[in-house]
Amino acid sequence: MKDNRSVQMDFLLPDIRPNSVQLDAGAVLLPGFALHDAEACMLAVHRITQQAPFRKMYTPGGGQMSVAMTCCGPFGWVSTSQGYSYTRVNPFTDQPWPNMPTIFQTLAHKAAQKAGFAQFHPNACLINSYSPGARMGLHQDRDEGCTEQPVVSLSFGLEAVFLWGGLKRSDPTRQILLRDGDVLVWGGPDRLRFHGIKPIRAGTHARTGETRLNITFRFVAT
Repeated sequence: MKDNRSVQMDFLLPDIRPNSVQLDAGAVLLPGFALHDAEACMLAVHRITQQAPFRKMYTPGGGQMSVAMTCCGPFGWVSTSQGYSYTRVNPFTDQPWPNMPTIFQTLAHKAAQKAGFAQFHPNACLINSYSPGARMGLHQDRDEGCTEQPVVSLSFGLEAVFLWGGLKRSDPTRQILLRDGDVLVWGGPDRLRFHGIKPIRAGTHARTGETRLNITFRFVAT
């Protein structure tokens, strides 16, 4: 009960962190950057998941991911026993992925611009739903066929500990606390850094309940 109250208090108290934190040459944390558009983003997620519900995919090794996922935009990311890929059609519905909402496009572009990547116009958006205990192992975002464009990642709801590694899986990692409304942008020399999420701690957030939502934008080469 104590943890739940503390999470809700974080949501209500003013955020006194700096507006921008340079993590590395091409990586920037923008604390609270998405808060102004949070409710619009939650409504957009609800509409997307009516067309493309969250599902837990399987890794090439055969294990089921602990994170539930869906996508929107021209391309969606999928994981199967055959590997990872981007598709124009949702394999679970045989329909195109839902359109990317204007609020998503605008927010992703503004965040990228603030981080120094003014020409970012994403064509793929991954939406991850983390329940308590869900995690994301260290990985690189390299299925896009383009490393010249950055990755923009929005966090809503429960706090998460983001693992920020190096260009090799064995490199040391830093732990970065992500709160509701925080945005991470990485590209340039840091585009292929390994990264992940530690298991989400149990709690309740006023915006998302017992969930952390992560909305990640990429550009996929066509």
